[in-house]
Amino acid sequence: MSIYSYSTRKANGESVSLEQYEGKVLLIVNTASECGFTPQYTDLQGLYDTYGDQGFVVLGFPCNQFGGQEPGTAAEVESFCSLNFGVNFPLFEKVEVKGPGADPLFNYLTEQTGGEIKWNFTKFLVDRQGRVLQQFDSSVKPLEIGQDIEKLLAE
Repeated sequence: MSIYSYSTRKANGESVSLEQYEGKVLLIVNTASECGFTPQYTDLQGLYDTYGDQGFVVLGFPCNQFGGQEPGTAAEVESFCSLNFGVNFPLFEKVEVKGPGADPLFNYLTEQTGGEIKWNFTKFLVDRQGRVLQQFDSSVKPLEIGQDIEKLLAE
């Protein structure tokens, strides 16, 4: 198994194989619109704007498991992110990221890093070969990961 073995659904319901991101550096994030960390959308978009043309993509996965902080539909989440934070990186359908209903992708991500997801805006860094390299908890600001992204893009 690799990250490319998984499929998911975009916010519009379209099925997407992660294989389409092969060769790219990824930052996979579980997000929420009503969280104290929600302003991180600004920096996530900033990273995407800065490094996107070099082969970097942010993948946002809304999740309502932590404090019910993502109550909206996928369309509402997408609209909120676009209007309030200018988000244009890929957003997916709401998922669960831990527990018995966890999305298989997030089970894989946590197995690879050995760390459970404790809250919204947990971030996973994936290299161009699809290896899950690191998990960052919510308190790590996206811009603090910039150097790690640059190194991977240079490889």
